[in-house]
Amino acid sequence: MHIHFIAIGGSAMHNLALALHNKGEQITGSDDEIFDPSKSRLEAKRLLPESYGWFPEKITTSIDAVILGMHAKADNPELLKAKELGLKIYSYPEYLFEQSKHKTRVVIGGSHGKTTITSMILHVMHYHNKEVDYMVGAQLEGFDTMVHLTEENDFMVLEGDEYLSSPIDRRPKFHLYQPNIALLSGIAWDHINVFPTYENYVEQFQIFLEQITDGGAIIYNEEDPEVKRVVEASEARIKKYPYTTPEYTVENNETLLETPEGAMPIEVFGKHNLNNLEGARWVCQLMGVDADDFYEAIATFKGASKRLEKIAETQTAVAYKDFAHSPSKVKATTQAVKNQYPDRTLIACLELHTYSSLNPEFLSEYKGALDAADSAVVFYSPHAVMVKGLEEIKGEQIDEAFDREDLIVFTNPADFKTYLYSQDFDNAALLLMSSGNYGGLDFDTVKDYIK
Repeated sequence: MHIHFIAIGGSAMHNLALALHNKGEQITGSDDEIFDPSKSRLEAKRLLPESYGWFPEKITTSIDAVILGMHAKADNPELLKAKELGLKIYSYPEYLFEQSKHKTRVVIGGSHGKTTITSMILHVMHYHNKEVDYMVGAQLEGFDTMVHLTEENDFMVLEGDEYLSSPIDRRPKFHLYQPNIALLSGIAWDHINVFPTYENYVEQFQIFLEQITDGGAIIYNEEDPEVKRVVEASEARIKKYPYTTPEYTVENNETLLETPEGAMPIEVFGKHNLNNLEGARWVCQLMGVDADDFYEAIATFKGASKRLEKIAETQTAVAYKDFAHSPSKVKATTQAVKNQYPDRTLIACLELHTYSSLNPEFLSEYKGALDAADSAVVFYSPHAVMVKGLEEIKGEQIDEAFDREDLIVFTNPADFKTYLYSQDFDNAALLLMSSGNYGGLDFDTVKDYIK
């Protein structure tokens, strides 16, 4: 098949393009700009567009399917031409469903933990040489792409994002997958530019449960009161399996998971990650992996990229970066690092980077999120606020939102770097939380200062 991608350069889109290319399909694509790593990965497979921009002349009746990325606009010239020619147009999640409708679909949903739980499941399957198709939101060790598609594999494991499917399909992505096995990790208000009220946001998860096939299963985090309420109120004809955080201890900066065979050291840490691990164990069990095999495999799981990823360590200091940006993730991640290194000074830095986090009306959700840190720092760019068309944020609003008298706030990248590199990291733990880069921080240079 000839498949054309409109906005091929996105993180998810270019991975799907690579997966379909690897499957033997003919792939073309366009975008107005493409950055690394997408650029170099597409170039290596000769899929990089010859020039950037939108070219309606590329859209002809020889194309069997068009996949439309979220980055494109509803009036995109190539999209308009595809509509004019009556071509079949898919959103990213629609096409993943199309590729998996004859498989057993496992969908991991929730406001937080999706990528980690999906990664844990894939790690266990990979460890035991069990081949599955998948789509995950981060690059994983031992996996070439974030999307893998075959004709023969029985299972498709999908990270179920609640964000919108495409510029012309305003349904959340995870509403399109129709899972046979689903997991719900947590519900904490996010994406307020799309879901302006908490009730509207929660409704998306209620709809998600309705999409599970009759006789299917929902594995759910019973410790999250909203998840528990939504799942137990659902009248869908599905099996319901609750899970809770397993027993564990922390000794000498190492987390030990209690198993039927005794305490087992694991690489990941933090109550939220142990909770994620238990959810993954339940999913793997329904996919045919027993507890003993799960524990054997999960002992070597080091985490997904940018999810509590260790970037530097010495005898007396350690540094992590994490994708955390929503209030619940920030709080859980900060607490996790403090629990793992209780005798070290925790310097926690958070960049407010997303639309929700930069919205004055949403800031109050961060109250107490950095309380576990010994030193708490918030960075945000006034320029990013302006670009997103949001109301101006003042430093005192940040102070009031986080409700911490000794909070340090930076708006200038150079000032933030000066502060960071002047810290004494002896007997310290540094945590850098952001979906951005603090206005140009090179994370690789941070390790030079961890001494």
